[in-house]
Amino acid sequence: MMTAKKARPQSITEYINAPPGARAKLGEMLACIRASALGATESLKWGMPAFSYGRILVTFAAYKHHIGFYPTPSAVKAFANDLAKFATASASIQFPLEKPLPLALIRNITAFRVRQSVEEDGKWRT
Repeated sequence: MMTAKKARPQSITEYINAPPGARAKLGEMLACIRASALGATESLKWGMPAFSYGRILVTFAAYKHHIGFYPTPSAVKAFANDLAKFATASASIQFPLEKPLPLALIRNITAFRVRQSVEEDGKWRT
């Protein structure tokens, strides 16, 4: 017997409201990014909330034990010192669910991506 596949959210609101354990943190992420990327287009990319100015600035997603934040490799590199206490990969950062979100850092990284959006290559095109 096959189990039914979970329906993909059709909007950022649906995405934020889906995982009960991460709902509050996702709401904080959303508000923080919105305040740092005024006027950005909000959509779902790869099934995740995404913010764009012609090119994708940042995306984020909920997982069992963390919130994944995807601000592109250049932002992860630029903030490497600030991110030392978090698990990172070339283009991603993991914020543990059991700890408060570093909202000032998320704001700074998003603002960095906003400034950078004009000169970026087409790799993260929307």
